[in-house]
Amino acid sequence: MTARRQFVVGAIAVVLALASGIYIGIEARGGPEASVVEAPEGALTSEAIVNLFAARLNDAEGKTLAMSQWRGRTLVVNFWATWCPPCKEEMPAFSRLQTQYAANGVQFVGIALDSADNVLNFSKQHPVTYPLLLAGSEGAELSRQLGNSLLTVPYTVVLGANGGVHTTRMGPFPKQELEALLQKIAIAK
Repeated sequence: MTARRQFVVGAIAVVLALASGIYIGIEARGGPEASVVEAPEGALTSEAIVNLFAARLNDAEGKTLAMSQWRGRTLVVNFWATWCPPCKEEMPAFSRLQTQYAANGVQFVGIALDSADNVLNFSKQHPVTYPLLLAGSEGAELSRQLGNSLLTVPYTVVLGANGGVHTTRMGPFPKQELEALLQKIAIAK
């Protein structure tokens, strides 16, 4: 077997192992619908919320933004990557919801676990209405602290205006479910 063929076979084996691990992890939690975790306020540590608001992350063009600028708003934080098909599929709905609920104090923020070049190219081809920030290992650690024990993407955390966690979601977040939640916490405040 040639070295190139060995590499291809090895790469396929790694991808299959990763996909199997993700599938087993989701099934162990009771299937895809069980990936929704309704978290009562205060369910995650206050340290995790403090670390999130203390983070200063760059956008793809190198501009540094402080997460603290969105304190006091209903904040939807989505951990994603350009190589993740479900991440890319939910972004148009997130953009529409950002536009629709901005006047109600809602702010979406995408935290990419990806390279600046990939995010910059992605945002040029698929513009969104909310900030896309970059975070390498810091983003993975933030995601883990916020309940993403499997470190999968997409992973979404919804914080109320008071900083309390309302919901975390491992996997895609359907627009209808997210919109119902935003109506409940952002409009009712």
